[in-house]
Amino acid sequence: MTIKTLLPTISTILVIIGAVNWGLVGLFHVNLVETLLGSVPMLAKLVYILVGLSGLYLIPTLKKTL
Repeated sequence: MTIKTLLPTISTILVIIGAVNWGLVGLFHVNLVETLLGSVPMLAKLVYILVGLSGLYLIPTLKKTL
């Protein structure tokens, strides 16, 4: 498997993680990323950056599904 074939899958997983995290924040005021990675702020920040980049990466695929 190459990175080209793994990137859509990894991006989708990261976007799902981000969506679940925001759902938990909205419903229960619990930030799962901060809870799990709060002791390593740079790692939590990296997760947020990767989730954002994954969302941007997946935008063009939205046109294909609509």
